[in-house]
Order: sequence, then C-alpha cells, then structure tokens
Amino acid sequence: MRCFVLGFQEIDPTQVAVVGGKGAHLGELSRLEGIRVPAGFCVTTDAFLRIMAEAPSLDDRLDLLSRLKPDDREQLRALSAEIRRTLEGTPIPDDLAAEITRPLARLGEQAAYAVRSSATAEDLPTASFAGQQDTYLNVVGPAAILLHVSRCWASLFTERAVHYRLRNGFDHRKVRMAVVVQQMVFPQAAGVLFTADPVTSNRKVAAVEASFGLGEALVSGLVNADAYKVRDGEVIAKAVATKQLAIHASPEGGTQQQAIEPERQQQPALTDAQVVRLVQMGRRIEAHFGRPQDIEWCLVDDGFQFVQSRPITTLFPIPSAGDRENHVYVSVGHQQMMTDAMKPLGLSLFQLTALRPMFEAGGRLFVDVTQGLASPASRAGLLAGLGKSDPLIGDALQTLLGRGDFIPSLPDAGPGGAPTGGAPAPIETDPAIVDELIRCNQASVAILKRDIQTKSGAALLDFILADIQELKRLLFDPRSHQVIMAGMEATWWLNDQLQAWLGEKNAADTLTQSVPHNVTSEMGLALLDVADVIRPHPNVVAFLQHVEDEEFLDALARLAGGREARDAIRAWLDKYGMRCAGEIDITKPRWSERPTTLVPLILGNIKNFEPGAGVRRFEQGRQEASKKEQELLERLRALPDGEQKAGETQRMIDRVRTFIGYREYPKYGIVNRYFVYKQALLEEAERLVQAHVLREKEDIFHLTFQELHDVVRTHQVDDPLIRQRKDAFRSYQALTPPRVLTSDGEVIAGAYRRDDLPAGALVGLPVSAGTIEGRARVILDMAEAHLEAGDILVTAYTDPSWTPLFVAIKGLVTEVGGLMTHGAVIAREYGLPAVVGVEHATRLIRDGQRIRVHGTDGYVEFLP
Repeated sequence: MRCFVLGFQEIDPTQVAVVGGKGAHLGELSRLEGIRVPAGFCVTTDAFLRIMAEAPSLDDRLDLLSRLKPDDREQLRALSAEIRRTLEGTPIPDDLAAEITRPLARLGEQAAYAVRSSATAEDLPTASFAGQQDTYLNVVGPAAILLHVSRCWASLFTERAVHYRLRNGFDHRKVRMAVVVQQMVFPQAAGVLFTADPVTSNRKVAAVEASFGLGEALVSGLVNADAYKVRDGEVIAKAVATKQLAIHASPEGGTQQQAIEPERQQQPALTDAQVVRLVQMGRRIEAHFGRPQDIEWCLVDDGFQFVQSRPITTLFPIPSAGDRENHVYVSVGHQQMMTDAMKPLGLSLFQLTALRPMFEAGGRLFVDVTQGLASPASRAGLLAGLGKSDPLIGDALQTLLGRGDFIPSLPDAGPGGAPTGGAPAPIETDPAIVDELIRCNQASVAILKRDIQTKSGAALLDFILADIQELKRLLFDPRSHQVIMAGMEATWWLNDQLQAWLGEKNAADTLTQSVPHNVTSEMGLALLDVADVIRPHPNVVAFLQHVEDEEFLDALARLAGGREARDAIRAWLDKYGMRCAGEIDITKPRWSERPTTLVPLILGNIKNFEPGAGVRRFEQGRQEASKKEQELLERLRALPDGEQKAGETQRMIDRVRTFIGYREYPKYGIVNRYFVYKQALLEEAERLVQAHVLREKEDIFHLTFQELHDVVRTHQVDDPLIRQRKDAFRSYQALTPPRVLTSDGEVIAGAYRRDDLPAGALVGLPVSAGTIEGRARVILDMAEAHLEAGDILVTAYTDPSWTPLFVAIKGLVTEVGGLMTHGAVIAREYGLPAVVGVEHATRLIRDGQRIRVHGTDGYVEFLP
C-alpha cells in the first residue's frame, strides 16, 4: 500500500528510501530525549513517483540525461531545466494534495513552515549531497506549501544536483525525492555545529559557527560567522566576526535581509556557556548516530532546536588499534607511491606480505609509529628515515612532537617505528650478488607458476598462504636488504661528500644514469623497442589508433606486419604485463588484462622517436654518468688529500652503480607473484559463480583473504557485506589520505619551511638534478597520456607502471614522492629533472601551461 505522508514520530533510520536522508535523520532526532526538533512531517517518495509517472515525456529525457557525461555542461544545463519545468508544471492530483495538507490542520494551517528537499541519496554516510537540492523558508498556507513541494521535487534535477550524481556514479532513476514540511522557528541565532573539527578532522574538537537570525545567512555565505572550537567541555578558541546582515522571516512569506545595528555587529551570537551546552547536545546526537555529525541548530528563547543532522562525509576514517591509548599513524601509500583506495582483498594481501603490522582506514594502509616516537632511543632514527623518505611526513611528526600534548616521552621504549635504514652489515661490491638474488627470485616464481596449477578450493588458498612465506623470505633476505641499503647509502654519501668537497649538488643523480639490473627502467626502454617493430607498418599503426577492444592482439595477426607487432607486444607483456598503476593492490587490472592501456604509449613512442632510441637512450645515459665520474674524480684529485678523496669516491660510485638498480627488483618480484595469485583466485571465483555462490567473480575483491578462504571452504557468502563494501569503496575513492594521522582523527600536515623561493613558486623535494622548461601535461590516468617531445609530466604519483611514459618526457612533477621512491630513482636514471612532493600540483598547474622545473633546488616556476 502506498503511503504519501509520514509524521516524524513514524519515521526511523531504515526508511531512507521512503523519506530521504534528511527526513530519516529528523525522524530519528525527534525521538531523542532532550533534543528538540520543530514538529513536522514528510511527503514520501511514493508521492514523488506518482508525479513522475504523470509527468509527460519524462522517460525519454531521463534516458538522454543518463547518457551525458559531467563535462557535457551545456546539454546538462538545458536538459535539467527542461525536466524541472515539466515537474513543476505537473498538477498535484486532488487526493494527493488533500493528504499532503491534512497534517496542517493539527499543526496550524496559517503557521509558517520550512519546506525542504530530502533526496534518497542525501545525508548518507558515503555522500552528503549537501546543498544540491532546494529549501524554502517561511512558507504560509496550504496552496503555498503545495507549490513549494512541487519545487522541491523539481530540484532533484537542478544542474548542480545532476552534475553531482554523474560525478559520483549515482543513477538518476534510482534517486528519489521526499519533502520535509516542518514548522518554522524564528531564532535569535542559528548556525552549524560540527562534532569533529572540519579543518583538522580531530574528533575530540567540535567546531561551532553562529550568526544572528536564520542560519540561511551563514550557509549561503552572506555573512561571516562567529567561530568557536570546543574540547573537553571548554572553549579553546573563539573568533567573533563583524556581522552586518541577518536573514529574518518576511511578513508576506519568505525571507529578507536586515541590517544589524552597529552596536550589535561585534557582539557574539552565543555566550561561551551556550556554546559548551550546544556541543554537549551535539555529542549526544553524534553518539546516537555513531559517527561525527554536521548539525544545523537554532537558538530560541535560550533553548536549542535542531533542524538537521547529517554525517560528515569528508573526514578520513581512523585506523583502529583496539585500545584507548594515543596512536600516531603514517601512510603506507605515500611510501609505496599508491595513494588510491584499495579493495579489501588487495589490502589484506599486502598486510599478509608486510613485515610489520599495518592498519586499514579509508581503503588505505597505515603503520603505527607511536612507540618509535615515544622512545628517545628510536626517535631520531625514525624521524631521519621517514624525513628522508618524505620530508612532509618528517615535518608533520616533528610538529606533533613539538606540541608536547600527544606523545609521551618514555625513558626507553626500545627500537620501534618504521624501518630507519640503519647501517647493514658490510657487503662486497660484487655484481654477482645481484645476479644471484635475481636468479633465485626468478626460479622461485617459476616453481610457483608450475605448482599452483594443481591447486583449487581451500587447498589453493592454503597454498597461497604458504607461498606468501616464500615471498617474504625472498623479500626480506638479509642479502637483499644489504644490497638495497648499500646502494642508497652510497647515493647519500656521494651527495653529502661531493657537496661538501666540491660544492656539487645532487651529484649522484647523474652518476646513477643507465645503471644495470634496473628492471623498471629497462621496461620503459623495452617499449621503445616494441615501437621499432611496429613503426615500419603503417596499416598496423592505423589499426592501433582506433583500438578499443582488449582482444585487439588477436586481430593484429590478420594485418601485414601484424603478426610481428602482436608477438612483440606479447613478449613485452610476458615480462612486464603483471604491472599496472597501483600495482600493490592485487585487484587492479594488469596490463596483460587490459593491454589497451599501452596503446597510447606505443603510438607516442612511434611518433616521438627514431628507430633504435632505446639502445641510444641507455648508452647516452651511461656515457653521461662516465663523463661525470671522470670530471668529479679529476676535481677531487686537485684538492688536499685529493687521492684519498678520489679513491673513496670511486669506491662509492662503483658501489652505487652496482647496487642501486636492484632497488627496483623486489617490488617487481612481489607483483610477479601477485599476478600468479590473482589468476588462480579468479579461476576459483569463476567456479564459485558457476556454483551460484557468487554473483560475479570480481566480488572476491571485496572480501579479505581470510573471508575468501571461508567462502571457498563453506560455499556461503554474505551478499549484503559485499554490497556494503562496494559502497564504502566508492566513498573512499573520494577521500584524500593524510600522510600523518592520529587516533583522535587529527590530520597533521607537514611543510617544507623554505624562504628562498621565487614568488609564486611551488615547493617540493628535489630528487633528480637539472632545470628544464616545457609544457606541463597534467595526467592522472596513463590510458589518457598523449605526450609530445619536450613535455613535462605532472601527476599525483608515479609507481613503476608510469615508467614507460618517462622515455617521452623531459621533466617530472608529482604530488607524492621521496628521494628513493620509484619515480625518483627512474627519473635520475633517465636524467629527467624532477621535483616530487609538490602538494596539489595537479590542481595548481594547468594542463598545457608552461613551467620550469628546478630539479636541483626543488621548486617549480610558472612561465608567461
């Protein structure tokens, strides 16, 4: 039976589909003891559906709207306006109008009401949709209420609401509109309360904004509001604004602006005691809903009334350590060059692979460094190691320690925190060590590929768990760690000593060009060789320019030269096809699964390079490194004790060139194994689909490894859990992970703290020396990379999968990175000036803008 109207007392949180997010929250609020909510009712989504069914030609318009993209702004604007006019012009049937206005007899027909939109995709834990639909205040009389109910229905199709849904993946047909009709209150003051600080995300600090009159003045941005911060029942910060305007009810309906008397403009809208009382009430609301809330309130005769409460959707979730102690967490993604949200299977597998515990929050992983910071024995090494890896992390931790209010100083907590890169045992500079490590890894992967073919069911997952121990044995082999640290420490030694002795900045950047055994840089050069095979065949090039189907390799064989092209691409994929952007997440599609990703890169190489570029590029880098080596050694010999200094430097150059290339191999070994695991797990998932256990095989991505093990063993799956995980993942994708986060939820931001930059320059970390000017290409998706010779790549982060782009660019700018992260290592090997860790680079630098990258000094300038 259809229900067109529900009173607040009839509504509970399970009825979002009937009364929308705002209506469901108001219904729940109205039942909380001690929380006053102005009386009212909801016109349900059944009423909206009835009007939609009666509106003429709406289906065709909705079909067209669903085919638009967020960038189709003109079409979107015109079509959404047409739909709104249609809905507003559709008469409300008499029986429906009577039902909507019936509660007014009890509440007061000539009283004033607020008529407010309440969409089913509004005020959700994963998407607020704040401000996307319309609210009408001080509406008087049944006819006016019906008119504004129609306007609220139509506001589901405002341009901003339609654009928001398109951008966030909501289906227009699945979102419905309810309408809240609520008695107006005429407050002395009104505003918003955030039960977590919206600036720092600290869950223990509440923020209050207040102004005179109706809160509409504040939320619409007409006035500056008084701002308060409250912690533990005390106002800890207060800023009283000059308030020149207020919005009040108009006698003829609606609202009007009124000037505030000069003597009241700088008076606070609330007393401190009222602010504290308001926050206490907000904490009760927060506790009831189980998460931080964004609350709209009104002060009427020294009593607070609440007209809305919704989740704050922009807060980054807090990792859980399972206790009440203070904890400091550092982002793993910023170390791994993968800050995107990961799905549960990817998270859990990486946790199983890691040497130390990692905590999940918001689809990302974090390590707890509290103990390491608390102990004087480990603090300095931890700060040095993390600061060298990412200066913004190091500065954030220093800032937190400097406050002295969160981390206790223990007498000696012992070693702790993240690995700090202490000196490993001495290791001989012998290329055979690297050869042996690589040979052992390749042999182990070959055995894995052979043995996993015989496994299925629970035995497959048991086998993978056992093989993860083999992966960890290889990954944490002491010799492997010694080789990596020897290369890194030689790099640091060369940079420090040659600057001290010769004034030479970042000397190791040139000395590490074209080193052996770097599987990541070899990958980019090998794709140039693939281009060489394809370039002589114009018909193959023309075919690739229109490729969309992932099965295009099979079709290539029918073209002249196509068989050679196919074989070259497949040979490249055999060696590197297990890689992809965000490759530490096993659920990400690999190049072997989605080879169309490579096509723009191959076409770019054909266009931008002459045959043999791969070999020439490597040899050029090797010669530049050799020339730099000889130059530095000659300059050193001219110094006092020059022969000794030159001898030490020669040994370190030999060491860095022997070992630094291996820095890239362990991750290559990880993703090799991950792809073998993934292929086997997807085959198992297909068997579960055939057995009607799973709906689709990719559902396994939304289960942890242990949960998947249980599903395989029991043939029972929690479908609602998978749906919930999919929704959560979509919401996590919109969040930006912090580098440093506390157990209070506070995001601690770091800074470079430099005052030697040109005006307007963007500061970052210098990781590859040199200065280059060129056109900025802001690229967030490799599949959309169309580069010209001389372009400078600007992106969020570069894991090894981005390396094939490096051969075509002249410089690099990223938002995330450190001295020894993959993008920095490859930039140095290719001789690309690079600055990483440039906050918000992809927003501050426009695509196509001319910039100058100072890779030696660590900043980016904008050019006319």
